[in-house]
Amino acid sequence: QVQLVESGGGLVQAGDSLRLSCAASGRTFSTYAMGWFRQAPGKEREFVAAIRWRGTETYTAYADSVKGRFTISRDGAKNTAFLQMNSLKPEDTAVYYCAARESDSTVQRLWGKYPYWGQGTQVTVSS
Repeated sequence: QVQLVESGGGLVQAGDSLRLSCAASGRTFSTYAMGWFRQAPGKEREFVAAIRWRGTETYTAYADSVKGRFTISRDGAKNTAFLQMNSLKPEDTAVYYCAARESDSTVQRLWGKYPYWGQGTQVTVSS
């Protein structure tokens, strides 16, 4: 079992930056892959970014809408994953969730493949 707690959300203006954190506890963090998803009011949950690692190699994937602006990373020593969000836009407004799954050879974009979820953190970007 893995417990996830997100933090770092808030209200910012368009063009600003935020860094979300996802602190993991429970089973060995090094064996899991992580993902960030978001859900805006009235919309379906959507993929934002994902990361998996094997030894010193890291593999990432991003939604087209955030590619070049967002960066996913992890700190294994702190059992924490991060989502650095730059050049934020009003359309990035949503509740952001981190998720975890047993690591395999894929960088998973489907939210249904992640069994463990955090409670979410609100990100609001004003124009």
